Amino acid sequence: MTAEHHPLRIVLVGYGPVGARFVEELLPAVTSGDVALTVVGAEREDAYNRVLVAEYAVGAADRARLDVTDTAAARAAGVRIDLGAAAVELDRTRQTVLLDSGERLDYDRLVLATGARPNIPTLVGLGDVRHDRRRVPTAAADVDRGTDPFPLGVVAMRDLEDADQVRATVRSGGTVVVLGAGVLGMEFALLAAEHGTEVVVVHQGPAPMARNLDRDGGRVLARVTRAAGVGLAANARAEAIETVDGPDGRPRFSALLGADGSRIPGDLLVLSCGVAARTELAERAGIATDRGVLVDEELRSWTDPSVHAIGDCAHVVDPDAPVSGGPAGLIGPGWRQASRLADRLTREARATAAPLLPTDDGPVERPAVVMLKATGVDLVAGGLVDVDPWRDDDVRVGVWLDPVGGQYCKTVVRGDVLVGFVTVGMPRAGAELTLLFERGSSVPGDPATLLRLDAPTAARVAPRALDADATVCACNGVSAGTVTAAAGAGADTIEAVGAATRAGTGCGGCRGRIEELLTASGIVRVG
Repeated sequence: MTAEHHPLRIVLVGYGPVGARFVEELLPAVTSGDVALTVVGAEREDAYNRVLVAEYAVGAADRARLDVTDTAAARAAGVRIDLGAAAVELDRTRQTVLLDSGERLDYDRLVLATGARPNIPTLVGLGDVRHDRRRVPTAAADVDRGTDPFPLGVVAMRDLEDADQVRATVRSGGTVVVLGAGVLGMEFALLAAEHGTEVVVVHQGPAPMARNLDRDGGRVLARVTRAAGVGLAANARAEAIETVDGPDGRPRFSALLGADGSRIPGDLLVLSCGVAARTELAERAGIATDRGVLVDEELRSWTDPSVHAIGDCAHVVDPDAPVSGGPAGLIGPGWRQASRLADRLTREARATAAPLLPTDDGPVERPAVVMLKATGVDLVAGGLVDVDPWRDDDVRVGVWLDPVGGQYCKTVVRGDVLVGFVTVGMPRAGAELTLLFERGSSVPGDPATLLRLDAPTAARVAPRALDADATVCACNGVSAGTVTAAAGAGADTIEAVGAATRAGTGCGGCRGRIEELLTASGIVRVG
């Protein structure tokens, strides 16, 4: 007599782009009855791509381009998706999740995809807007909320509600002040300036993107950013905001005040001061955390093997190694984690009584490369960039610098391997170096080879960037060969390539290279 089959009960907390990818990858197991999946999402919107919120806010992307999943199709397949709901408590002994509604969900496997919330700086006049990590939310709207509401005209550019405020300011021709010059802050500032908005970026230190660039790379970026119409207030420490009375007596932002007495007026303040993982749900349940929920290479909690974490809340560390690093903070690694975990749990749900054998979880994660997405400002950086060639005897450093032309190229080689690079204003050299960096290859013996790639007479795509196995879309791991094959099968636009391969649907930084590949394939339509 055959034993009755019970599906593996999986509860997913978090329905952002990473959670949505997990649902998508798990659908076959749901349809076959091997998995019973319940999703808890705090926002009332279907999952959308947060990376593109800034583009949507300034009018560079329509709302449809942010969609990353088909919630109706998932529900039709048997997935229970509760939007506008918050998980407020985990009972690991009984393996239940308590919702803000009072309902308890039973699970065999719990997957946390709670993401990250914006860091809110301490500014006089901002009020008590920070989320108190010790406070248990009583409703989904409280997951990120502090005691006080944000003043009107102050946003963190993390969700669609923030984007709506930005759109209103951009359309009215208002002035935007951006606090923070990381990659997201700079991308937004350049996008807003491109669409006719007056923008000033306020940041500490002498140059923007100090975490990703060396000194000279930052200085060249500052020069080309100013040339693009963005104001920069460097070496500035924000201390307070100035407000005026808004509708119903609610304060409205009017200026950012510096510790040196400076005053930067504006109609909108965008806080771009980094993010922190939402880990308090795990912490209250006694699950080990650091900069995120501590999980091993199988994405299992150090504390509880029935609990997993993926995306911006997952801090992947070998349990036998010292804790270092943090969540990747990029959509590509999060999507790959979602796919790997869905595959593993599907195999677990379909396993017989025999133990689940260890399996290959796929390719080793590629080294992280930072790409600034902005029209006319091409920047790519990865690995070790801020090294001193006079003190670090084990590295060779090559630099090409043209401040007037807005071009910069730096390579760092250890042994025969490229271990770091920066390019500004040199898109073809950046594409070539990205490929070499991912492969752990060496740079050309003649450095002029790289410089010639961006000469006016050079081909539009670097030769090896056209190799079939060269990565075009890092977010989804799509190769040039896959894009070319999709083009040959009739995908004659960037959007069509995305629908066929997922390329270009993540951060969007590869859309230019997809366009070049379509052109190289003899296809005219690139819209």
